Amino acid sequence: MTHDVDLTGVFPAMCTPFDADGRIDFETLRADASRLEAAGVAGLVPVGSTGESATLTHDEHVRVIEAVIDAVSDVPVIAGTGSNNTREALELSERAADAGADALLLISPYYNKPEQRGLGDHYRAIADAIDVPQIIYNVPSRTGQTVEPDTVVDLAAHPNVAGYKAAEGDLNAIGEIAERTRDEDFSILSGDDALTLPICSVGGTGTISVVANVEPARTVAMVEAALDGEYERARGRHHELGPLYRALFVETNPIPVTEALAIREDFPPHLRPPLSRLAPEHREELRAVLESYDPISPEATTPVNHR
Repeated sequence: MTHDVDLTGVFPAMCTPFDADGRIDFETLRADASRLEAAGVAGLVPVGSTGESATLTHDEHVRVIEAVIDAVSDVPVIAGTGSNNTREALELSERAADAGADALLLISPYYNKPEQRGLGDHYRAIADAIDVPQIIYNVPSRTGQTVEPDTVVDLAAHPNVAGYKAAEGDLNAIGEIAERTRDEDFSILSGDDALTLPICSVGGTGTISVVANVEPARTVAMVEAALDGEYERARGRHHELGPLYRALFVETNPIPVTEALAIREDFPPHLRPPLSRLAPEHREELRAVLESYDPISPEATTPVNHR
């Protein structure tokens, strides 16, 4: 297929809100999706790692995807549907596509650590079966295995493989993938907020972002400046967001970002076990960082001074 989803810009990796009993708070979920769309993001990514997909049932996955699709009016929804079981990933992907997801985000198989040929077979099986744009998600810190550039480049030739979410922290590898896929209809998205600007500089097209849940307008401003080649302005936004990059990863994601939304928005602070709430000392540090940011629009150009 020709990819009909533009993977350019900022795509927040959404949190899934839970009530005190661990049930999904769909009213808050829909309100959060509307808030992010209004802030100017390019699309939304529910039920990924930040959305605690590991603790959702398949039915809950689909209900979250449907709720986000219902809440937005004019941005694509990219559904997390990956698994370390190819059959399970196929089932989740089929259900997400049937629910109306515009694209799929597929984390590489975790724990069982397949060889590169197994990773290629896994992604190819899903791409062959489902005619929806798909994004390879490489995050070795969670999976225990990296997707090597040769594997990514090989998969990029598949008409349904639309992009790559880079969270391996290796700019050499990311730059190589960008270089070798220049002639493909293929996008590279940062999966590491602190590396979004460098990744854009070597050919990235945007970010699937945690920080954008909290500061969507600033993240959009940074990425738009970078993609326009205005690197001085982009660097200003990057450094402005630096304290938040660090604060949101002081504990395992999505623990800090959920707490940040609870501080900033009408969002419940609850997570599903085994995740636990942010430690009190980190909570106070996070609150102080959040209080240092003034509201902006994406067009604003004067950075906050964190010194």
